[in-house]
Amino acid sequence: MKKTLLATALALCATSTAYAADPEPDFTFTGNAGLFSDYRFRGFSQTNLKPAMQGGFDFAHKSGFYLGNWNSNVASELFSGGNLEMDFYGGYKFKYEDFAFDVGGLYYYYPGSKLNGSTIDNFELYGAVGWGPFTLKYSHGMTDFFGAPNSKNNYYLDLGAAFDLGDGWGANAHVGYQKLKNDATGLDHYVDYKAGVTKDLNGWILGLSLVTTSKKDWVITNKGKNAGRFGAVLGLSKAF
Repeated sequence: MKKTLLATALALCATSTAYAADPEPDFTFTGNAGLFSDYRFRGFSQTNLKPAMQGGFDFAHKSGFYLGNWNSNVASELFSGGNLEMDFYGGYKFKYEDFAFDVGGLYYYYPGSKLNGSTIDNFELYGAVGWGPFTLKYSHGMTDFFGAPNSKNNYYLDLGAAFDLGDGWGANAHVGYQKLKNDATGLDHYVDYKAGVTKDLNGWILGLSLVTTSKKDWVITNKGKNAGRFGAVLGLSKAF
C-alpha cells in the first residue's frame, strides 16, 4: 500500500513538474556559422566558384518581431573594391491556422564595392507564406538591382520545400524566378534551381546541393567560367 501511494505521489510530482515548465523567454538570441565550397546567390556564384565562410545572428521577440545580420566573403573581381557582403534584415513573423507568414526588409551592404563609381548596395522588401514543408516568398527591389541603372522594381519569386526524412536526414528543393528591368542588366529574367540533402551530425549540419540556372553565362568568373553553371555545393554549418 505504501509503495502504491509513493508511486502515485511520484507520478503526481512528475505531472506537476511537466506542467511547471519554464515560461517562454521574451527575447531569444541565436547565431550560425558555416564553411561552404561556393557561395551561390539565386543560382550565381558570388565567390568565383571558390569557398566561402559565412555566419550571422538573429535577435527575436516572442511577439514575432526580429532583427538579424548575415555575412559572407565575396570575390573582389565581381565586387570591385571589396570582398565582403553584410546583410541586415528585420521583420515580423506570425501564424494563422496552418499557415506561417513572414514580412520584412533586407539590406545588402558591400563595404568598399562600387560599380562605375556608384554603390552596389541593394534593398528589398519581402513577404513569405509557409504551409507544411512548402514556402513561397516574394522579394521586391526598392533600389537599382545591385548598381544597374534604372532597374528599380525588379522582383524575385522563390518556391522552396524542406522535408524531414528521419534519423537526422533532410531533403530540400528550390526554384526561383528573377525578373529584371532595364537592358542595363543585360538580361530580362532567368530561373534558378537547387536540390539538396542534409545530415545532422550532433548539431553540425552537413549539406550537399546541386545548383544551376537558365542563364549560365550572365555572370563570368575571373577565369572565364560561367558563374551560373551547374555545380555542387558542399557545406558544414552549425547554429548556436
